[in-house]
Amino acid sequence: MQLGMIGLGRMGGNIVRRLMRHGHTTVVYDKDAKAVAGLAADGATGSATLEEFISKLARPRTAWVMLPAGHITETTIDTIAGVMQDGDVIIDGGNTFWQDDVRRGKALKARGIHYVDVGTSGGVWGLDRGYCMMIGGEKAVVDRLDPIFAALAPGAGDIPRTEGREGRDPRIEQGYIHAGPVGAGHFVKMIHNGIEYGLMQAYAEGFDILKNANIDALPADHRYDFDLADIAEVWRRGSVIPSWLLDLTSTALADSPQLSEYSGFVEDSGEGRWTVNAAIDEAVPAEVLTAALYTRFRSRKEHTFAEKILSAMRAGFGGHKEPKQPGAAKPK
Repeated sequence: MQLGMIGLGRMGGNIVRRLMRHGHTTVVYDKDAKAVAGLAADGATGSATLEEFISKLARPRTAWVMLPAGHITETTIDTIAGVMQDGDVIIDGGNTFWQDDVRRGKALKARGIHYVDVGTSGGVWGLDRGYCMMIGGEKAVVDRLDPIFAALAPGAGDIPRTEGREGRDPRIEQGYIHAGPVGAGHFVKMIHNGIEYGLMQAYAEGFDILKNANIDALPADHRYDFDLADIAEVWRRGSVIPSWLLDLTSTALADSPQLSEYSGFVEDSGEGRWTVNAAIDEAVPAEVLTAALYTRFRSRKEHTFAEKILSAMRAGFGGHKEPKQPGAAKPK
């Protein structure tokens, strides 16, 4: 089957490579000509412009856009939609806000163009591991594209089958799901990433407590000097909290026990905010996911104005003075 890919970054390029490994043909475009040339050398058909890209796709065309959510995705979809025809398909595989999918799907449907949103998880490891996909769109269109999704999916692997799933959609056990109509795929992926924030924060806080178990403020017989790399590794083996995130943590700590090459500045890619907004809209309490999002905001600041307010109040009601910090200016 043929697929066109726009955006050949960390995930887009590897999606193309995985498809070609499974015998599919690909047409590619990226503003970076070197990225196009690299995939062309691997067997893809390269394109210098979006118009050339569309012209090289056989009808009904399928163009997968793998770009950052926002303006660049919006303008790219508008551009290719202008030269696509009735029955063609546009896939957005980035981390787009699901309500944008709903709007785009309606606009494209009026022009006879199908729209499919694919929440894609797998990161830089997807080439070999495969991609877990959460798909939104019309059933007939998603079913027609199944060879593409089946090739990208991780497959059942060695994960034991869940009892009681007889008669359910077999695609689920292969690692991909048709979640519902347009927007449903990115909605599910949004919640996936919101949960990811919470899981990551739980691991981060737990290891921080372990790291500080030997501070001078503790009684001498209450201090422990833990090997965090060994703890991460032993938790991977038979405990109730294993995960790929713990696997990555174990590897990072084994390579660099103090993680000195990291600043601790943590970005959020949007889905955490959207998850919290959805929780508000639905009046669903989501304390852990909300706190995890706010912690990412906190990671980007030395000290916030809010913390200065806290210090001022503590000084006012209790005479509490801030601890001296090396290099800090004297209070005026």
